[in-house]
Amino acid sequence: MSLFGWLRAAKPGLDAAQQQRLAQLPKPAALGDGPLRSQRWVVVDLETSGLNLNRDQVLSIGAVVIEDGAVDFSQLFERTLHRADTKLSPSVLIHGLGPSAIAAGSDPVEALLDFMAFVGDSPLLAFHAPFDQHMLCRALKDSLGYRLAHTFLDVADIAPLLCPEAHIREAGLDDWIHHFNLQVGERHHASADALATAELMLILLSRARQQQIDTPQALQARLSQWKRRKQAPSF
Repeated sequence: MSLFGWLRAAKPGLDAAQQQRLAQLPKPAALGDGPLRSQRWVVVDLETSGLNLNRDQVLSIGAVVIEDGAVDFSQLFERTLHRADTKLSPSVLIHGLGPSAIAAGSDPVEALLDFMAFVGDSPLLAFHAPFDQHMLCRALKDSLGYRLAHTFLDVADIAPLLCPEAHIREAGLDDWIHHFNLQVGERHHASADALATAELMLILLSRARQQQIDTPQALQARLSQWKRRKQAPSF
């Protein structure tokens, strides 16, 4: 085998139990064609050591579940990951994850296996999802040799799609929280931000049904169409 072939085949060093857990993870399911209420969504937020997509690392993962038209508080996920050699950026002043919290964190392999077991075959939602998706994909590949293939939708796109009257297309999560007068007790913490995003998404799912977007597949199709129109050159 060539050197490059060996590098492509290299896998992280998982023990037998971890390899078994990895092999047993469910395959991602396609978005359902049933009612929006019947879809299980996993809303995720990450805290990272910085904003560099190729250098910084995931420090914590927070996630909540939307199911049957509500946040299911019996399904919550939160982990801080142990990172021995991570240099923290000034973002630590925002998310508050200092060296002691990170030193006491979970083994990244175990934490990421736990998270993917929590996700199961469900689609993922995040606010400004491309960043979270990229960072999560990198973490899973580096720690598990796992390729994330789950559907990942961006709540930051869904909001202006369904609420064009708001005229805040490039808004952040705080802008939408203010727009809908949501009562959010905490921010800039992975699990708290995931919950805030989930509460926003509940409003958006109600708006979708009002606009005759009745299935997850229809929501994805409408979102794809909206993004193509937005990216199309104007003459």
